[in-house]
Amino acid sequence: MSDVKNKTILVTGGAGFIGSNLCEVLLQKGNKVVCLDNFSTGKRKNIQEFLSNENFTLIEGDIRNLKDCKKATKNTDFVLHQAALGSVPRSIADPITTNEVNISGFLNMLVAARDAGVKRFIYAASSSTYGDSDSLPKVEDKIGKPLSPYAITKYVNELYADIFYKTYGLNTIGLRYFNVFGRKQDPNGAYAAVIPKFVKQLIDHESPVINGDGEFSRDFTYIENVIQMNLLSLSTSNPEALNTVYNVAYGQRATLNELVSALKSSLSPFDKNIKNIDIKYGPVRDGDIPHSLASIDKAKKLLGYNPIFSLKKGLEEAIQWYWKNLK
Repeated sequence: MSDVKNKTILVTGGAGFIGSNLCEVLLQKGNKVVCLDNFSTGKRKNIQEFLSNENFTLIEGDIRNLKDCKKATKNTDFVLHQAALGSVPRSIADPITTNEVNISGFLNMLVAARDAGVKRFIYAASSSTYGDSDSLPKVEDKIGKPLSPYAITKYVNELYADIFYKTYGLNTIGLRYFNVFGRKQDPNGAYAAVIPKFVKQLIDHESPVINGDGEFSRDFTYIENVIQMNLLSLSTSNPEALNTVYNVAYGQRATLNELVSALKSSLSPFDKNIKNIDIKYGPVRDGDIPHSLASIDKAKKLLGYNPIFSLKKGLEEAIQWYWKNLK
C-alpha cells in the first residue's frame, strides 16, 4: 500500500466513527490533519487524544455553512469527506435534514474544494445506492432505484462529484461503504449500527431484536478495510482510478442470524451467560435492502485493494475494543 506523508488533509466528520479512525492513521503517517465537525453525531472523545498533537487542527463547524467549508479547505491538499447524516430510518423520519446535510452540505464541500484548488476529493458513498437492484454481487455500474431518502442523497452525491470533475476538473473518488464496523462506533441511540448495538445489548444481557426473520444478509466490513481504501484513494497515481466509484467491502456476506451467532460466540469467553441470551424478531424496516454483497474486483484492479479483515477476523479485533469500552 502506498503511503501518504507530509500532506495537509481535511477530514470532514472527523470526530465520527470512520472519520476519527482516518484522522488517527493520517497523523501516524506524518500528515497535518484538519477535522471539521459539528458534533451532531461525532464524539469529542473520539478525537480527544489528537487535540495535543501540533499537526491536528479542529474546526468546529457545519458543512451546511459554506464559510465553514471554505475555512476548512484553505491550504489543504486532499479532502476525505465523511460528514453526513447516516441511517435509512433517520432519513425516513426526517428527510429534510438528511437532504440539507447530505446534499446541500456535500455541494458546499465540493464548491469549497474546487475554489481551494484541492488535488483530490474522496467521499463516503453508500451501498444503499444499489436500491432495489436484486443482482448479486453488487457491481458498481449496475444500480437500481433508491429505497429511502438517505439512498437518494448518496446517489446525488455521486452525480454531483461526476459533474464537478467534468465541469471544473476536480478529481473525485466515491467509496461505497458496506456496513462498516469497528472501534469507536457508537452503540447508543435510535439509529445505532447493528453490530455495536447488538454487542452492547448482549453485554447488558438484553435480547437483540432482529428486523425480519434474520435471513437478510450483509457484507460486513471491518474499519481497517475502509482505512486501506481511503489511503489507496489518496495515494494512487493511476489516472484510470480517479473520477469513479468503488465498493468498499470484504466480498462475503453473512445473514443477521449468522451475525448474532458469531457475536455470541465471540463474547462468551468474556461472559459465559451471553451464549444463552434469546434473540427476538420484529417487523422488517422500511427501506431495508434484503441482501448486500459487493464485488470488489474494480477496487482490486484499479487501486490494488486487498482487504485482509473478514467478518470473523474483524470481530476478533473489534470485540476486544467493544468489551473494554461498552461495559
